[in-house]
Amino acid sequence: MRIEQLTYSIGAELTNVNLADAIHDDALFAEIRAALLAHRVLFLRDQEITRADHVAFARRFGELEDHPVAGSDPEHPGLVRIYKSPDQPNDRYENAWHTDATWRVAPPFGCVLRCVETPPVGGDTMWANMVLAYENLPAHVKEQIADLRARHSIEASFGAAMPIEKRLALKAQFPDAEHPVVRTHPETGEKVLFVNAFATHFTNYHTPERVRFGQDANPGAGQLLAYLLSQAYIPEYQVRWRWKKNSMAIWDNRSTQHYAVMDYPPCHRKMERAGIIGDVPF
Repeated sequence: MRIEQLTYSIGAELTNVNLADAIHDDALFAEIRAALLAHRVLFLRDQEITRADHVAFARRFGELEDHPVAGSDPEHPGLVRIYKSPDQPNDRYENAWHTDATWRVAPPFGCVLRCVETPPVGGDTMWANMVLAYENLPAHVKEQIADLRARHSIEASFGAAMPIEKRLALKAQFPDAEHPVVRTHPETGEKVLFVNAFATHFTNYHTPERVRFGQDANPGAGQLLAYLLSQAYIPEYQVRWRWKKNSMAIWDNRSTQHYAVMDYPPCHRKMERAGIIGDVPF
């Protein structure tokens, strides 16, 4: 296996390897996992593997989770189908910069994504290194956010376009989760800036140390959250991947954000993702 770094800050492409081999080859899998920790997102081309192999490889990292809104393959639980179609002209919304499913108490460890069908042009995905984003924050901002916590909501994201009854039922099934704004990576010990598009507000901002008068609370907290969210937008922290059929990406969900670029005309874009159950951020 060869590892080619794609940018200085994040991402590497693996060549001379078939992920199906890593299902049974412990040494190869260990090498891939080490590369994932080092580069945060790994890319591969020409992976003509079955859905069963896709799921089996992802399960080497841990048990898989289903998604309550996106559809899963009925024969392979845990393999979420992210399908866009020209027959759904109103389904043009894709996403914002986010870390998958931080609305869960225990967000995913990571994901393994495979391209089944790609647009003729466009439809790339971008990833950002949120360890580097934290490291480069001004010292006074690091001090300000050291003990902050934030709420993350599926109701305010996936639920926003639903009728109110369905939206409230979704929230009842998945109440808002609360996570530290700065989490510690459980394997590397790195500090990670851990707010994204699912974060709605800080839960412990309004204290005498931060707020002089009540009028300070909402604008001060909102402006700080917007500033932190904007750190993923910095190109120096990013890598961009052009999909082809049977291309794959493996990413560490604990230390990255990603963004699926919606720059293609109404056409088919079919992706299949296996998300690995993670731990509670601390």
